[in-house]
Amino acid sequence: MNFACKILASFLLIVIPSTKGKLAVAHEVLGILHQDTNVDIIGHPREDIIDDRVWKKDKARIIRYTNGKPNEEKERYQVFKNGTLKIKHLQRNDSGSYEVNLYNSKGQNILTQTFHLKVLEKVSKPVINWNCINTTITCEVTQGTDPKITLYGPRIKIKEGQKAITYKWTTKPNGQFNCTAINRVSKETSMADIDCPEKGLDVPLIIGICGGGVFFLLFVALLILFISKRRKQHRRKHDEKLELRAHRNTSEERSRRPQQHPASAPPPAAASQAPPPPGHRPPAHGPRPPPPGHRAQHQPQKRPLPPPGAHVYQQKGPPLPTPRVQPKPPRGPRENAKLSSGRADHVL
Repeated sequence: MNFACKILASFLLIVIPSTKGKLAVAHEVLGILHQDTNVDIIGHPREDIIDDRVWKKDKARIIRYTNGKPNEEKERYQVFKNGTLKIKHLQRNDSGSYEVNLYNSKGQNILTQTFHLKVLEKVSKPVINWNCINTTITCEVTQGTDPKITLYGPRIKIKEGQKAITYKWTTKPNGQFNCTAINRVSKETSMADIDCPEKGLDVPLIIGICGGGVFFLLFVALLILFISKRRKQHRRKHDEKLELRAHRNTSEERSRRPQQHPASAPPPAAASQAPPPPGHRPPAHGPRPPPPGHRAQHQPQKRPLPPPGAHVYQQKGPPLPTPRVQPKPPRGPRENAKLSSGRADHVL
């Protein structure tokens, strides 16, 4: 070996610390949540040469045991004479790295070991559920750290999974089924006898269909009632429009017809007569005298037929002319007054 290699080897021996009496590998320890656990030293040395025991967690001292009694009182930690550490009522935050150092009466370190503690939760009892309509089987657990579930059928292994598994059969599942849940600290098993009939009535489905049918019929009835009411309203409005249109047409026809005025009546006879002289009394109620200038027209009387066998005179030649009636001259106011007074005296 040359001089350069000797210098390098000497330098490495100085820099690298000695690992005599120490274990570089950390031992794994498993603990169950909410239970007590012990951390045992591997390869127990003789108790008569151990004088001091020190336990640390994450490089911080948690308890020390010297001269057969603990120097520190800890409620959750306890150290035995052989150096074993007991942790009471494990919590999740107790997981971590633990280190133990053993010393003799001269204060020399005779053993150092490191442990890695994992706190795990036990698995709960698995629950098996099945549905005969959908032909499915379900197995699940609610608690546990990293559980592994296995479903077993009649003499066969069906399926594996974690937390929950579901298996669907092509036919109706019948027989005994087992479900096993396991992790590194616990194991639980459940069994179920499943008997699904080939044909069965789904009562909830039937109730749902009947209820839906009832609601549908009610909806149809209400819809029909609403449509009939709307039709009646439209029919009534249509009739009112027709009546109003007919009334308007009648009014227009009446307004188009010409108005017939009655013929002007002749003025009354009293208005054409001269007013009576002053001091004249009005005649009493009685037969009204004819107005002046009025002549009584006598209807011609029919001659009675001659008796049979009588000789009737017949005129020969052309008919004689009818004599003219000469009109009388109009009376004056004095004659009219005399005539009216005479009639009044005659009536009285």
